[in-house]
Amino acid sequence: MKTLTKRDVEHVFEALRKGLVPERSIDAFAVGIEKQRGELHRQLELAEAGEGTIKFLRGGYGCGKTFMARLALLDAQNQGFATSFVVVSDNDLRFHRFDDVYRKVMTELGTATCPRGALNDILDRWIAKVEEALVALGQDPDAPGFDEKVRKRIEDELASMTGGKAPQDFVRVIQTIFDLKQRGEAAEAGSLISWLCGSGNVGAAAKKAAGIKGDIGSRDALDYLRGALEIVKAAGYKGLLIVIDEAETILRMRSDSRHKSLNGIRQIADASGAYPGMLWLFTGTPEFFDTRHGVAGLAPLHERIRFLSTGDRVSLRQAQLALKPFDADRLRSVALRLRELYPSTDRAHLEERVSTAFIDRLVADVTAGFKGDVGVVPRQFLREFVTQLDLVAEHDDYDPLREYGFKPIELRPEEKHVISGEPLPPIDDDGAALIPTEDAW
Repeated sequence: MKTLTKRDVEHVFEALRKGLVPERSIDAFAVGIEKQRGELHRQLELAEAGEGTIKFLRGGYGCGKTFMARLALLDAQNQGFATSFVVVSDNDLRFHRFDDVYRKVMTELGTATCPRGALNDILDRWIAKVEEALVALGQDPDAPGFDEKVRKRIEDELASMTGGKAPQDFVRVIQTIFDLKQRGEAAEAGSLISWLCGSGNVGAAAKKAAGIKGDIGSRDALDYLRGALEIVKAAGYKGLLIVIDEAETILRMRSDSRHKSLNGIRQIADASGAYPGMLWLFTGTPEFFDTRHGVAGLAPLHERIRFLSTGDRVSLRQAQLALKPFDADRLRSVALRLRELYPSTDRAHLEERVSTAFIDRLVADVTAGFKGDVGVVPRQFLREFVTQLDLVAEHDDYDPLREYGFKPIELRPEEKHVISGEPLPPIDDDGAALIPTEDAW
């Protein structure tokens, strides 16, 4: 774990105050998931070695799927990967339209030095390497024809890296971006980078400059993604991790969109091996994977990735990586880590007031009545706990052990469903209909 800056610490606690998963520095309080984290490291090693692979992160509500996915993303960036973190939604991401998925992936493309919208930086790094390669061959960068040689090399390398599958519009747009930057026309180059990221709001003038007419369509998006992946690697990154978070949202879609979205996931799974250096990581609930409205209703996908166990023994290396629910010991360990991280001018006072006795009492009381299933309360628990740290920091005379009103946490509807054992129904329950097996794209 790297040393945290003051800004990192502030980011962590500000996110936890709002009940959110911090976007960085979460390894500072990641406890109890060492084996699962190790398996994701193994997947990254496969991608670095040139494999194309896919993994499904499985866990109930409150098990920490988003936390684990964010941690995988940060680990990947620290190991030299580019990444993208996409959250499934039913309003701005039609998962059965791969141009939508491509647009979200490219918009959220990030690296360790550029957390979001990194395509511009990645292109600059790759083109600089193209120029360096030409200079190494004896070409004069100040000669009049040097830029034309760069344009030709861009085309040749894209053809070689993609096996000739790079769309011609993809090649022309990148060449035009290079030309525009050479002329100092940064705004015009930025418009074409937006187009390359899947935007449908690029003006006709920018498209005309590159000799293109329409937008990236669903049928072409996979080829564009292949080209982007190869540029990522050619720019010096080890590969690309794409996280698709909250796949269970698909269950809440109308039946036609749900069917097509699941077919889309099947096609991604089937094609994953053909994208060397890329790891897809999907997160979802057991309901998403095991019910007929989800993966279990699509036989070709279910047979490939279904969850396997032998008694209590579960392999981490199978397609679905299971996360265990939080327990009281894990909540206590996380609270102790956060108390250690909390920025305080009087550490002794903080640890006296937010004592281990208070933490133990808080864990016991806020999880009372949960039938031993602490997994539904970690986010609310952490918000409560950070509030107590804040009160101690803000009020010298505040004593949480004496003044905190210990009581079980109020549950949201989703959490009540977890406790009751009743699954949330899909929006459009179409009875016993299973997912059709025809392609969606």
